Amino acid sequence: MTFSQFFTIVRARWVSGVLVLAVIVACAIVVSLMLPKQYTSTASVLIDVKLPDLGGNTAAAGGIVPLGFMATQLDVVRSERVALRALRSPGLKLNESVELREQWRAATGGQGDFEAWLAALIQKKLDILPARESNVITLAYSSPDPKFSAAVANAFMQAYIDTTLDLKVEPAKQYNAFFDERSKQTREALEQAQAKLSAYQQAKGIVATDERLDVENTRLSELTTQMVVLQGLAVESRGRQDEATGNNDRMQEVLANPVVGALTADLSRQQAKLNELNERLGDNHPQVVELRANIDELRKRVQAQTSRVAGSLNANNNVNQVRLAQLNAEIQQQRAKLLQLKGQRDEAAVLLRDVENAQRAYDAVLTRVNQTSMESQNTQTNVSVLKQATAPAFPSSPRLLLNVAVALVMGSLLGIGLMLARELLDRRMRTVDDVVTGLRQPLLVTLPRASRGAGGGSRLKLTKARVVRGLAGPARS
Repeated sequence: MTFSQFFTIVRARWVSGVLVLAVIVACAIVVSLMLPKQYTSTASVLIDVKLPDLGGNTAAAGGIVPLGFMATQLDVVRSERVALRALRSPGLKLNESVELREQWRAATGGQGDFEAWLAALIQKKLDILPARESNVITLAYSSPDPKFSAAVANAFMQAYIDTTLDLKVEPAKQYNAFFDERSKQTREALEQAQAKLSAYQQAKGIVATDERLDVENTRLSELTTQMVVLQGLAVESRGRQDEATGNNDRMQEVLANPVVGALTADLSRQQAKLNELNERLGDNHPQVVELRANIDELRKRVQAQTSRVAGSLNANNNVNQVRLAQLNAEIQQQRAKLLQLKGQRDEAAVLLRDVENAQRAYDAVLTRVNQTSMESQNTQTNVSVLKQATAPAFPSSPRLLLNVAVALVMGSLLGIGLMLARELLDRRMRTVDDVVTGLRQPLLVTLPRASRGAGGGSRLKLTKARVVRGLAGPARS
């Protein structure tokens, strides 16, 4: 079908198309006027994904929105928890409506939960409109009452803000309860460790373990030094004792002894005098005999004094050996005491480390308790109100002009369809192309449109007859 054919059909059957268009537009106007007016009220919120919490963390590092963050927020807005909170808000209190409860009983027969049914009913007229390239969420609610629409939109907006705050605070409260209980356990463990350390220190008499250990180490060092010195003296005294056993008259102590020196000098003088008298008086002279007796007495005295000096060396050696044995015993005792003290220090160090570990654990848990306590009392949220819903002055639906425009478009399409359908059911030849394609015969002649004057009708009939005969073929001879 060419455009000229379409235009010819429309021009021939325009009445039916106009009637269809008029009926549809009239119906749209009547329906728009009969439908109850709906008022749509909107509220907007802004979600700040970079707002830090009390713990120093941020919702999105570097300003990058986490994947699925906005989708999660939309699901939260659409959740039943937000709807129930909005219904119970002081501005609505729809859960206390007797009329709505009667509607619920009539619709469900009293089966199910009334608030869940009411939340689903309210959510049907609530539209959540997220922005494409921003963090703004718009909540729109439509109802016949403009004030009710504004109240519901504001109630859902506030319920969403409160719910986001609860979702942030509830885990902190759970963590706070857990860490509070844990802090009591760590505090008991710290007190037990401190009690064990105190009891051990009291039992062992430990006040300052490191200072006492230093004193005992110093004492052991002094005893060791004394033992080294005494060992040298003992070796020397033993050597002199051994020397005194063979020739004690040549010992340094004997030669240096004044008594032995005096006796030896007196013995030398007596010996010289005896030699002189012996040469002059003879061996048997009384003076010689007396002098010889004196000399023997002096020799005995020198020998006795020498033995006495040698005996003092033996006694000195014995004293040194006894002192050496005693000092060795003291050193062994000091070493045992020092080892015992080191063992006590090690045990005390273990108990002290237990106390330190318990203290660190308690401090860490106490820090978490303080942090979670602050987070559980948080009243800040990352959702800010951009626009409060207000009662609209004009209805959002029905839109008369929009409905008429849509009716015009739909009526035009249906009118054109009706005209084409009638043409298909009742085909007529309106153009030259219709004659050729419809009769499948060659066109012989085309006559101009007949005038409406006298005789016009006879000439038109003659023209139609000639056309018919031409289409039927040449006359028979």
